[in-house]
Amino acid sequence: MTNKPAIELKNITKRFGTKVIANKNVCLTANHGEILSILGENGSGKTTLMNMISGIYFPDEGQIFVNGEEVIITSPKDAFFYKIGMIHQHFKLVDVFTAAENIVLGIDDGKYNLKESTKQIKEISEQYGFELDPEKKIYTMSVSEKQTVEIIKVLYRGADILILDEPTAVLTPQETEKLFAILRRMRDAGKCIIIITHKLHEVMSLSDRVSVLRKGEYVGTVETKNTTESELTEMMVGKKISLNIERSDVKDSEDRLVVKDLNCFNREGTQVLHNISFTVKSGEILGIAGIAGSGQRELLESIAGLQHLAGGEILYYNPKTGSVDNLRDKTPVQIRDLGVRLSFVPEDRLGMGLVGNMDIVDNMMLRSYRKGHSMFLKRKGPKDLATRIINDLEVVTPGTNTPVRRLSGGNVQKVLVGREIAASPTVLMVAYPVRGLDINSSYLIYNLLNEQKEKGVAIIFVGEDLDVLIELCDRIMVIGSGRVTGTVDARTVTKDEIGLLMTKTIG
Repeated sequence: MTNKPAIELKNITKRFGTKVIANKNVCLTANHGEILSILGENGSGKTTLMNMISGIYFPDEGQIFVNGEEVIITSPKDAFFYKIGMIHQHFKLVDVFTAAENIVLGIDDGKYNLKESTKQIKEISEQYGFELDPEKKIYTMSVSEKQTVEIIKVLYRGADILILDEPTAVLTPQETEKLFAILRRMRDAGKCIIIITHKLHEVMSLSDRVSVLRKGEYVGTVETKNTTESELTEMMVGKKISLNIERSDVKDSEDRLVVKDLNCFNREGTQVLHNISFTVKSGEILGIAGIAGSGQRELLESIAGLQHLAGGEILYYNPKTGSVDNLRDKTPVQIRDLGVRLSFVPEDRLGMGLVGNMDIVDNMMLRSYRKGHSMFLKRKGPKDLATRIINDLEVVTPGTNTPVRRLSGGNVQKVLVGREIAASPTVLMVAYPVRGLDINSSYLIYNLLNEQKEKGVAIIFVGEDLDVLIELCDRIMVIGSGRVTGTVDARTVTKDEIGLLMTKTIG
């Protein structure tokens, strides 16, 4: 193996159109036998930079060197030629194929012996400690297994430089530790590992060095052992930020929402919720943890009136009237007419949440148009709200008349969360409200949720970062395969205990 850097970037610049400069004169290196983390806020250019190394984008200026030799990478095929492979956050697998078939799919000559390929896949698995059945179909696999297929796919093609984009986003703590052990073995075998992640505690525990980008420009690289989370945060945002979530005690709480024996089937007739029961109180944050696809979305949609239920009750204790209303089988409009504001921030920001072609003001009006008493809609109130959200949540946009689809994913999320909180709900449901957000924006959202808690709002928080769930929430309910596997006190539980509940099987 050469002593020269595995990857060296010199003055890399990438523009989109005439106004957007995603990367500007970026210089950095990644070495064989090390794990390099890339950190930066939303819009700092991390993924764009990695996409140029992996052949998805082509730089407008600058040079890329692999093992000391200047290279031109115009496609993923070129990247593979130079032994570079990228594992994306959203897997690119064919569900009806086996692991082995997916791994060999797309190899140029098309001439491969599946039996021989399976043998090679097993050898790679044994070398690095992967657990994979090459003959298993993708649609029967867990998220962790699918990620394993993606990693082995690039190793099978001979990759010595591996780029992973948010690799632990949907893994349990136990799965994350297994992945980290494998990555360390790959590093020790001389591989160059580059990771994009927002999770500072993972950066500190896994990486050898950390490179930081800010607003598309290179800030610097530090040895992980010689830095702290606070110092890295300051490098990313340019100022000191407190990394503590101030959790207040639950005071004078009352039952606000009681869910009893909820059952739900999806369109294919598969049961996705099995006798779900829980209570959320006023002035409390109830966290919901679980492996992706365990029924989180269906649960929130059921409460919001967006799913047809096969059984169970959703009882809302109205603080204004003192009455108890059963929300089951009511439409979202009927639920709101009862005085219930179940503000729902869905996973799909531009699906159910916002209309991409509408500007920010019009998206505010989606929540207020029914209040009008004439055929003419008034924009002043929604415009004022849009302006307040832009200012309070630091939304990067040319103005309130900008179509939402032109905003970055993180800024879309800010608009959506801000609008839902501004509705002054008595029950607030948020699903992955900080997914894809940088540290500064994430803590803004956590503070907003705590403010709502202080006002007596009952909050249901679906999250994927267990550290945040433990710091922010009062109780955490864990679901697996549509079943409640346990409810724990967030003040005393450990990540490992939650992880075990996430993988617990209830027959």
